[in-house]
Amino acid sequence: MSAHNILVVIGLLAFASYVAYATDPTQLQDFCVGANDPNNALFVNGLFCKNPMDVKPEDFFSGGLDKPGNTHNNLGFNVSLVSATQLPGLNTLGISLARIDYAPYGLNPPHIHPRATEILTVIEGTLYVGFVTSNLPGGGNKFFAKVLNKGDVFVFPQGLIHFQFNVGKIPAVAIAGLSSQNPGTATIANAVFGAQPPISIDVLSKAFQLDEKVIKYLQSRFWMST
Repeated sequence: MSAHNILVVIGLLAFASYVAYATDPTQLQDFCVGANDPNNALFVNGLFCKNPMDVKPEDFFSGGLDKPGNTHNNLGFNVSLVSATQLPGLNTLGISLARIDYAPYGLNPPHIHPRATEILTVIEGTLYVGFVTSNLPGGGNKFFAKVLNKGDVFVFPQGLIHFQFNVGKIPAVAIAGLSSQNPGTATIANAVFGAQPPISIDVLSKAFQLDEKVIKYLQSRFWMST
């Protein structure tokens, strides 16, 4: 290959690299509204970085995941999240972890993680898990489900509705890895029927094809925070 062709190839590779990296950073929260006045800028996309000289081993450590979470609630589950908020050393690393405890027949209800793919490993018990695709080109949504036992692994793609249900008579435990330092969680029932201020009854009754009285009843229910 001539020197001229080599330079052309190098130039194309450099341009391709520039195009590949000349994109907006991945968001680490639902939104980050711009502020022209620095005095009013309370948040950044992620967390402020500590001076490397002030960093300590404790910044990369978090304990307590050996302890079961409290599952005494309406759904019978608990999530113990280790994100950059709990473990500052995770900041900018694009990963977080969660321990999920399930009472017998406990449910981690249908929800999404807007900023993360989740990979789940069952530590104890038996879980029925699944996720639903986004709207398919031909219409409809495909549902993928599996019964998991101890040691089994399942992945939930980023942004798709998914759930886990303990189908056993004993408590279950799972560990989840998430591909964001702040994956976020939007529980479908909470978001739709428990939003504040409430979503219009007209909107919900038409969207779900339900009588307005049913919508009012659903909005009056207690929606636990997950």
